[in-house]
Amino acid sequence: MVSFKKKLPFIVISSSILHLPFCSCSPLREALPAFNHFKHDNLNSQLSPKMVYEVTIHGVLLWASMGFLMPLGILIIRFSGREQSTTRLKLSFYFHLIVQMLSVSVATMGAIMSIKTFENSFNNNHQRIGLALYGAIWVQAIIGFCRPLRGSKKRSIWYFLHWVIGTIICIVGILNIYTGLEAYKKRTKRSVTLWKVLFTAEICSMAFFYLFQDKWDYMQKQGPCLRDNGGQVSPSDDPESSINDKDLWREPCSKVNALKNLFN
Repeated sequence: MVSFKKKLPFIVISSSILHLPFCSCSPLREALPAFNHFKHDNLNSQLSPKMVYEVTIHGVLLWASMGFLMPLGILIIRFSGREQSTTRLKLSFYFHLIVQMLSVSVATMGAIMSIKTFENSFNNNHQRIGLALYGAIWVQAIIGFCRPLRGSKKRSIWYFLHWVIGTIICIVGILNIYTGLEAYKKRTKRSVTLWKVLFTAEICSMAFFYLFQDKWDYMQKQGPCLRDNGGQVSPSDDPESSINDKDLWREPCSKVNALKNLFN
C-alpha cells in the first residue's frame, strides 16, 4: 500500500504528459481543414457572374479604344498624305481628330470602371501597362491640341513627338490587349482563342493598309506601257504627272518596243 502511494504521483504525471499532446493538438487538428479549405478557395477562386460581366465590358471598351479607334485614326491621317484637295485634307484632319477623341473618351471610361470596380494591386504587367497608357493617351491628346502653326520652327519637333508618342501608345496598347485576354483566361477559366484570332486578323488588316497604302499610286503606274492606238506610249493618264515620272516610264517602255520590233 505504501509503495502504491509512492508510485501514485508518478502515474498521475505520466498520464497527464501522455494526454497533453492530444489535448493541445485537437484545436490545431480542427483548424487545419478550415485553413486548407481557405487556401484552396484562394488559389482556385473564380469570378462571380457580375464580375465576369464587368471584366468583359472593360475588355470591350479597351478593345474598341486601343485596338480599333486609335489605329483607325492613324490610318485616316496617313491616307490624307495622298490628298491634293484642301477640302479633303481638312476633312481627313477633322475625322482623325474626332476618332482619336472618341478613342481617348472610351479608354477613360474603361479606366474609371477598372479603378472603381476592380481590385487594382498593380502586381501584374497588365495593370501596370494599363496605368501608364491611361496617362500617356491624355499627354498625347494635350500635345495634339498644342499644335504649332505650319511653317514655325517648333512644328517639326511637335510633329516628331506627336508621331513617336502616338505610335508607341498604339503598339503598347495592342500588346496590352493580348495580356488582358490572358488575364481574362486565367481568372474565368474560359477560352480566348477565338478573340485572339479575330483581334489578330483585325490588326493585320490595318497593318497591311498602313504599310502598303503609300504604294498604291506606284502600283497604278505599273500598268501596260503599250496602247492599241499605234503602239504609242503614255506614262500615265493623269495630266498632272511630273516630268520625272515620264522619264522613269520612257526607258522601260522603249525596251518593250525594241523587243516588239525585233520579233516582228
